[in-house]
Amino acid sequence: MFERRRKLSLSAVCLLSLFGFARDGFSQAGGEAEWKKVLEAARKEGKVVVAVQPGPEIRQGLEKGFGEKFKGVQLELLPGASTANAVRIINESKAGIRNFDVFISGTGVQLSVASEGALEPLDPYMVLPEVKDPKQWFGGHIWADNITAKHLVYVFHAYLTEPAYYNAPLLNPEEIRSYDGLLNPKWKGKIGIHDPRVQGAGQAIWIYLWKVKGEAFLTKLVEQDLFVSTDHRQLGDALAKGKLALVLGPTYYTLLPYIQAGIPLKALPTPKEGIHATSGSGGISIVKNPPHPNAAKVFVNWLLTKEGQEIFGKATGQATRRLDVDTKWLQGIGVQPAKDFLTVEEYLERESFFENRIPLRKPAQELAQKLIK
Repeated sequence: MFERRRKLSLSAVCLLSLFGFARDGFSQAGGEAEWKKVLEAARKEGKVVVAVQPGPEIRQGLEKGFGEKFKGVQLELLPGASTANAVRIINESKAGIRNFDVFISGTGVQLSVASEGALEPLDPYMVLPEVKDPKQWFGGHIWADNITAKHLVYVFHAYLTEPAYYNAPLLNPEEIRSYDGLLNPKWKGKIGIHDPRVQGAGQAIWIYLWKVKGEAFLTKLVEQDLFVSTDHRQLGDALAKGKLALVLGPTYYTLLPYIQAGIPLKALPTPKEGIHATSGSGGISIVKNPPHPNAAKVFVNWLLTKEGQEIFGKATGQATRRLDVDTKWLQGIGVQPAKDFLTVEEYLERESFFENRIPLRKPAQELAQKLIK
């Protein structure tokens, strides 16, 4: 009997070692048997397909981190603009095509996919105790679909972000201590914004400005000959080359290659009117009827562990809600983690892209459609 138990134990160790998960608490009690079955099935499926934001740091971080843990499961990333990935997922779902397993993006985009019936509940995919335990997370488990409560869009980021980045030789940040500074005639034709007519960082700052400054301000801002683009890379390139002095709603991971190259792109200090809270790119969902459900479970659980959140947070420059991950370093790039600066209630009040906020942001969206041609 002892010898039989010994052989079984050695077999389990070998299996977990094959996936690189024998350490770091992944074989802990309270889910070990289920996790072993998931790992075995994931290896048979062979891969997991994840739609994710573009960016070399994101791709390299996820491929390296996941690949080192799960050598028997290939991580196939399909980077692209969140809206483009959303359209593809919706169209393929309607056509009965099953390519994607997991979708990572901003929560507003994911809610649009959810409204088309192309997502399924994510909570059954949470297996590991450290992922399932709400005490590990600032605010417990937070879902962007907080009215229908189907648990389709899980939120793993929460932070305050500076509203803009500027090219240091071209702009003195002391000139923009209030958003009113953006209306100075000297900045005409020198301000860019991620298109606020589509869901994303530009729309988030647009909605905040609508709330704190009003429609008259936004009308004057558009009259500054805003450079509007849905392409973060185009905005980053224009800022880096000095064609623009300031960009509203950029993504840090898009600007990171320029910053690493020594180009002085810096976060604009918080204007006196304050800044909005966001989950950034930190929404995750399961595409309905995923072709690799067990491999999807493995990826979701890894991403939501301490290790996965550290890797993704460093790649995106965004702050996780996991309480055991150090996020204070983000202050150096203009990001204030919600768990370090806000109460849960304050974060939820300032977040604009959850389901219960749709009626509140509609007037701002309609104004963007009217003013920007």
